[in-house]
Amino acid sequence: MNALESTQDPVSQLIIATIIVAVFTILSLEKVHRVLVVIAAVSLIWAITYLTPFRLISFEAAQNAIDLNVLFLLAAMMAVVGVLKSTGVFEWAAARILQRTGGDSYLVLFYVTWFTAVLSALCDNVTTVIFVTPMALQMSRTMKVNPIALLIPVVMASNVGGSATLIGDPPNIMIGSGAHLTFLDFILNLTAPIAVMMLVLPRISARYYGLEPGGESTRATMPLGETPQIRDPRLLRWSLWITAFIFIGFLTHGLTGMPTSVPAVIGAGALLVTQDLLYLRTHRATPEERQQGLLNIIENEIQWPTLSFFLFLFITVGAAVQTGLIDTLASALEGVVQGGASVLGLGPTATLLFAALLIVWVSAFFSAIIDNIPFVAVMIPIIHRITGQFAIDATVLWWALALGACLGGNATPIGASANVTVLGIAEKFGVRTSFADFTRFGARVTAITLVISSLFLATHVYLGSRAALAIWSVPLLVAVLLKGVPRLSAGKTEKTAT
Repeated sequence: MNALESTQDPVSQLIIATIIVAVFTILSLEKVHRVLVVIAAVSLIWAITYLTPFRLISFEAAQNAIDLNVLFLLAAMMAVVGVLKSTGVFEWAAARILQRTGGDSYLVLFYVTWFTAVLSALCDNVTTVIFVTPMALQMSRTMKVNPIALLIPVVMASNVGGSATLIGDPPNIMIGSGAHLTFLDFILNLTAPIAVMMLVLPRISARYYGLEPGGESTRATMPLGETPQIRDPRLLRWSLWITAFIFIGFLTHGLTGMPTSVPAVIGAGALLVTQDLLYLRTHRATPEERQQGLLNIIENEIQWPTLSFFLFLFITVGAAVQTGLIDTLASALEGVVQGGASVLGLGPTATLLFAALLIVWVSAFFSAIIDNIPFVAVMIPIIHRITGQFAIDATVLWWALALGACLGGNATPIGASANVTVLGIAEKFGVRTSFADFTRFGARVTAITLVISSLFLATHVYLGSRAALAIWSVPLLVAVLLKGVPRLSAGKTEKTAT
């Protein structure tokens, strides 16, 4: 039986737009569990597809809309983290950070966000937050600080840091492939402005959550005590070697052709087998005991509600792609650039900046409310068409798309995969934040990072990429020279420059 072709008429696009807006609205009200919302949306979409003349997305097309790479990557890394957690390494790492910072919650916030950003730039940001979230929860419990004050900045840092490199965020991988941009291109163009954003993020977070540096409230009152012992050193050593293999797989995916989920699944399988074999070396295990170890990881460590949410969300957004809704919105952007340049009487350079600013802000807006992966997929041919209209180098438009798509995800809880992942893990531990509370802070961070992005794009357009790199490296040097970057010193904090 042939798959139904999606109808791309205005009515079909209006229907799916209404459904997506309704999903976003209901999620923001938090009256219903988010998984139920997206299941209901997909049920309605399929009912309309098969019972009315408006074909939104067929079952066959929905299978193609589901990003198995993301789902397998999440599941595999959740399993890896579950094994690591059983060794006690997260408690050990959290205690070490607390001891080195003297329990100063601002210092903890600063270094956890920077660690998250750097790791997100070296591998994908979802993998990073799966590793960092258990440590952040452990540190917040020890310091008796609201876990949200660490978790939400961690989310923001993962999306900001992931913007800096080709492999940090899935949209960047797509942009690099579509525009033939290399890993080094991303490093030279985006790392400096992203680092400036990371200087700002901890201060914004500390002020918002009441963790100002130097204040009495930032000093933890708990006894820091001795560092907890690693419960299973042998399993930890094997886990670290296997995890290193996974990260090497992430970094070399361009050479091997492996999607990021493949080394993650291989590593997770190897680690689960290793855990079982090491257990047999020290125990006379019954079949029930061996099953229980595996079932503990599968049932308790893999966040099935989070994976289900992603699965049905992919189908919902896939319907927007299939009906041509996203294509219509992206094509309208091309018309706005042409019309705006004509009305304002802009020259070639000013038109390029106008296009870059429009792309970064529009991309951020849509990335806040729908998954940025299908949006970027549709935007790539649009950017190709726009760049072809300029007689000057228009590579800056690709950086605008990358920044907007990645940074816009910070605005809402559903704006990026990392957001949903962290909130899903936190919810399991009884830590919840409302849609409104997340958005209140996330929209503020998004606006500030987009302003910084706009200034960067302006320097890039008018002064060139090399001059932009030099200019945006200056704040980093100044911060280091003026001790704007706090240093660890025998568990005490040096005052930061204001």
